[in-house]
Amino acid sequence: MTKHELPKTYDFKSTESRIYAMWEAGGFFKPWNDPDKPDFNPNVEPFVIAIPPPNVTGELHIGHPMFISIEDLMVRYHRMKGFPTLWVPGTDHAGIATQLMVERHLLKTEEVTREELGREAFIKRTWDWKKKYGSIITNQIRRLGASCDWSRERFTLDPGLSRAVREAFVRLYEKGLIYRGPRLINWSPGLKTAVSDLEVEYSEEDATLYYFKYMLARTDEQLPVPAQDEFIPVATIRPETILGDTAVAVHPDDERYKKYIGRDVVVPILGRKIPVIADDYVSMEFGTGALKITPGHDPNDYAIAQRHNLPIISILDKESRINENGGQYQGQDRFEARKNFWSDMKKVGLVIKTEPYRTTIPRSQRGGEIVEPMISTQWFVTIEPLAKAALEAVRDGRIKIVPERFEKTYFNWLENIKDWCISRQLWWGHRIPVWYCPNGHMTVTREDPTQCGTCGSKEIHQDEDVLDTWFSSGLWPFSTLGWPDETPDYKYFYPTTYMETGYDILFFWVARMIMLGLEFTGEVPFHTVYLHGLVRDEIGRKISKTTGNVIDPLVLMDEFGTDALRFTMLVGSTPGNDTNVGPKKVESNRNFANKIWNVGRFVINAIAELRDQRLETSLQSSVSSYTLADSWIWARLQQLIRDVERLFQTFQYGEAGRQIYEFLWSDFADWYVEVAKGQLQNEESRMQTVETLARVFDMALRLLHPFTPFVTEELWGHLHRAVLESPVSNIASDWPNALIIARWPEPHEPEGWEESKIADFELVQEIVRSIRNLRAEKGVAPSKRIAATIAADTKMDLLKEQSKVLASLAGLSESELTIVKSLADKPKDMITLVVGSLEIYLPLASMVDRKVDLAEEKTRLEKELKETNSHIERLEKLLAGDFAKKAPAALVQKERDKLIAYQETAEKIKAQLK
Repeated sequence: MTKHELPKTYDFKSTESRIYAMWEAGGFFKPWNDPDKPDFNPNVEPFVIAIPPPNVTGELHIGHPMFISIEDLMVRYHRMKGFPTLWVPGTDHAGIATQLMVERHLLKTEEVTREELGREAFIKRTWDWKKKYGSIITNQIRRLGASCDWSRERFTLDPGLSRAVREAFVRLYEKGLIYRGPRLINWSPGLKTAVSDLEVEYSEEDATLYYFKYMLARTDEQLPVPAQDEFIPVATIRPETILGDTAVAVHPDDERYKKYIGRDVVVPILGRKIPVIADDYVSMEFGTGALKITPGHDPNDYAIAQRHNLPIISILDKESRINENGGQYQGQDRFEARKNFWSDMKKVGLVIKTEPYRTTIPRSQRGGEIVEPMISTQWFVTIEPLAKAALEAVRDGRIKIVPERFEKTYFNWLENIKDWCISRQLWWGHRIPVWYCPNGHMTVTREDPTQCGTCGSKEIHQDEDVLDTWFSSGLWPFSTLGWPDETPDYKYFYPTTYMETGYDILFFWVARMIMLGLEFTGEVPFHTVYLHGLVRDEIGRKISKTTGNVIDPLVLMDEFGTDALRFTMLVGSTPGNDTNVGPKKVESNRNFANKIWNVGRFVINAIAELRDQRLETSLQSSVSSYTLADSWIWARLQQLIRDVERLFQTFQYGEAGRQIYEFLWSDFADWYVEVAKGQLQNEESRMQTVETLARVFDMALRLLHPFTPFVTEELWGHLHRAVLESPVSNIASDWPNALIIARWPEPHEPEGWEESKIADFELVQEIVRSIRNLRAEKGVAPSKRIAATIAADTKMDLLKEQSKVLASLAGLSESELTIVKSLADKPKDMITLVVGSLEIYLPLASMVDRKVDLAEEKTRLEKELKETNSHIERLEKLLAGDFAKKAPAALVQKERDKLIAYQETAEKIKAQLK
């Protein structure tokens, strides 16, 4: 192996950790323009992303590579564009998830509950757990190549962030936007806490629909005695909640029930009288057309109760057992009470029927048990004024949502938003900064008080609840930078630039960051929200343990490498759309990494072979010194640079990656490298070819780097060293010591020759493809060199000039390759290929030891004519429509040129068929 010769295969296992350590040790993840530096310039615009903080005790799942890959791509691109780039890393204390994990660990290892341990001891154990396991997720994020500034890592329970949370709570309270009171919330009986909508998962499940009689009360007596045989049929899937009913609602126009509106019905077993009311919410077509109203345990019923001033009865305690309002069922579990209550209903003749029913069941994301809507005294944020400001920020363009269609979803949610329940009945988290005294006073303060702020009593105790995790993470873009203090980081890096996250938390996190950012800083927290989709399995199913299709990213990285997984995530994604991922796709992109490696070996070896030569030519010389292939690959590279830049600016990262892939695999590796092998044998073209190989490969690696950072950095390092020690070292003047900080390629201004060179080389490609396809179809061995005659019409000089390339790539005998302007007569016993206006004659009959089958040849030409005519029809239709009026003139002309070429091909094929 020579000094710069690469190993035959790319060993990602030994490369990735070494490269990442080099980046981190080199300080490449830090912004070059930093408030801590003496030469800091506050007028240079930075690029800033705050990472969506993963759970501190979590481990990598398939969703992490999606957002890490996209954000790292954004960060690496802007770093290479010259922006001072900051990616703030950090983790979330994840109240429910972490507490549940520690509780289960304690129960398993020490057989003790948190209640038995006590609050102070439990919190200490949780901090110990965090110290032991909290770095697992951040180390796994490092393995994905995340170029975060780890010196600025944050945790939502850090002292600085905790201070920000208190400041935010107190400000909102002092402004009258935080209050405490009884409201309907989601209650998790297993966790014994209120939970947010995000912590509730809805699944289609089999249930039972229970039909029963709501008996009308007699009108001639005050006592709630049922009227004889007069009832309203009602159906429910939760019969135990009948115990908390406070009305029966019907539609005001329902002829079946109009006569009952204003009368009373009797709650079964309990004997309470409740009214029959009319409300437009009730559907006459659904179920029986009558709706039992349980405002204490259903959000829709709660809204109806507010409109009709109905009483609200809660029948469940914190463990979802029937409370004192449930009469004889008090103390029974909700499901036990359901069974007993329905049995008692049967005994008194109130049951109509039961039937199987498929419905949506809300379950706790963490505990798995069915969540109960319940009335509970909690802390709430009055959200409407905050939501109004957040709506305006998107409407007036200060914040852009990508893709734009999610703006409608965002508007709809904020326009119908309800007050935010911010308290949780947990121990792990930001404890609510409110203290109570025996005299009923509340003290809300930024610092722990020693006495009641109203009466001075020293007998004070702090609120037992903690804040919703989303409250602290809603402050994330600015609390991580030092707010509420005017720190140098906060003044320079806030507002941040992009917020990248999944569309599934647009409401729960993104909207709250916007609301709180505007409220506390007066500025939007970021100007662009990029939403990615969910990751699904190879056949599009949602990934879940139940389905058994969980994809472990660590396993995929162990087998195929990080670059392969990242490239799969990025190229398979479009903004806001779900992505299908599986081992086969990742394996395919591992093959791409290997392809790049092999091309790199060829390029670096070609440079190394020039090491002892002293040639004067350089890429700065005139275009006329280029070969056609040199000109073509350079022009194609410029096209690619322009297209990738346009796609990055419009957030089409997947398409940008696909085009880079096609360029490297097809244009560069399959075409230019093959031509270069011949050019390297020629002393006159060798230097120019090596320079072209080196410069094009350098720029292609720069474009690819944000997608596959490890293999590109490794290759680029070898390329850099090889170039510096070779006669082409003059082209490395703008090459730094690491690809991660190399400049992003900027396209050259078109000089007028590019289109013609591209068209000429594409003609060569079409000729080669046609001959290769026919050889494969006829079973001609690749090693056999065959004769050919090409009637080239206007392109004769071009093809004579490219005869060596044609012979090499198409397997032709150069001495038997004849290029003429035209032929008076078609040669006998030859197969004819038509490429545009060209005709190619190949004596394949002698190669396959049989004469040309005329019927077979006619069939082949007819098939070719049919395909050509379909292209003509498509293009004629395209050019006759709006495309010709609205598309750029250059693009329209390109399609017209294609049409002319296909028409010429069709005429040539028709002539051959005569």
